[in-house]
Amino acid sequence: MARTRLIAAMILTYVAFAMLLNSVGTVILQSISGFHVTKPEASTLEGFKDITIAIVSFLTASYLPRIGLRNALIGALLLAIAACTVMPLAGSFGAAQLHFAMVGAAFAVAKVVVYSMIGLVTDDARHHASLTSLIEGMFMVGVLSSYWVFSAFIDPTGLRWLNAYWVLAVIPALALAFILSASLDERRTHAGEEAADEQGPPLVAMLRLAALPLVLVFIVCAFVFVLIEQGIGTWLPTFNNEVLHLPAQMSVQAASLFAACIALGRFGAGAVMARFDWYPVLNICLAVLAALIILVLPLADGLRPVPIETWRDAPIAAFLFPMIGFALAPIYPTIISVMLSAMPNRHHPSLMGLVVVFSALGGTTGSLITGALFAHLDGRTAFTLMLVPTALLAAGLFLLRRRIRASETATAQPA
Repeated sequence: MARTRLIAAMILTYVAFAMLLNSVGTVILQSISGFHVTKPEASTLEGFKDITIAIVSFLTASYLPRIGLRNALIGALLLAIAACTVMPLAGSFGAAQLHFAMVGAAFAVAKVVVYSMIGLVTDDARHHASLTSLIEGMFMVGVLSSYWVFSAFIDPTGLRWLNAYWVLAVIPALALAFILSASLDERRTHAGEEAADEQGPPLVAMLRLAALPLVLVFIVCAFVFVLIEQGIGTWLPTFNNEVLHLPAQMSVQAASLFAACIALGRFGAGAVMARFDWYPVLNICLAVLAALIILVLPLADGLRPVPIETWRDAPIAAFLFPMIGFALAPIYPTIISVMLSAMPNRHHPSLMGLVVVFSALGGTTGSLITGALFAHLDGRTAFTLMLVPTALLAAGLFLLRRRIRASETATAQPA
């Protein structure tokens, strides 16, 4: 069945890019030791990834329906496969920068395409939210898998870890096989193009969409959320290594708990959101996030380097801190699903383009700020200061709810 193959291709695409994009934390850790770069230099890998995502998404997102969503996804997967070959063949920090730029460009296209395709393979808002949560949950499964794939190749004395990219190349290749074997009806993405053409070129229409108060609040929320998630996720292996004093291999494996918590949380988010209003649920999540930061990080104080050979020797903070993934899990897919369900299909590529741009900027900002705090202060302080964007996100969700209610009221009023 074509729809089943399309959904399989979408899921595998997200798993592939999850493994590639979120390997940046592991590559930062290994680059510091293997390529002998400083922490600020290593943190630029996030920029090569996210700035490329932002630029490519901004320039191409609104044009993807004209190119064809299926054709665009095929191109993105081919670029991802090529990026996987760069790392083991070149084996340098410059190659790592090029790799993440290539992956970023491919993901900028793939994310817009996948989220636009969700509206084409689902029939109503309930199924849209369900598939969105499933895809985001599988994204975190990819993140989790990435940590373990890399840890299996880590060699303290060399660059054997680069061979992990040959394994990672298999996933986008499978996604490519599925998308090539299925057809996609894209007519709904072209509905209303005549009216859209009257508003000017697609890029101008996307900028006008960004100027809407509801959309503006939404993309700010996405920016702040990714700042928190990437700031923690990218530097968690280094936190485990330098603050908790875990060996490099265990540091990467322990960081996978964060991804596992997010994955489990997102799989359960669909059932929760089907029964409860999204706003109080997300506020509870932010309260739990703040509580875990306040209560768990002090457990990392005063730890001294001691031989850690098994998980029994690891400090309790290595197991408790990643649980903030449960609190973060429902937020991103929920706010995206709320917005996409409220917008016509023809606006989905432009809206997702904006999301990708500001998510990329948020990821880069989070990584750079956290990296600077790691270098000039310490890891515990860096993660404790995540309370600031957490408070900003709570304020953003409040404004988002108000804007959504105002928009619904205006729509319900008779002309």
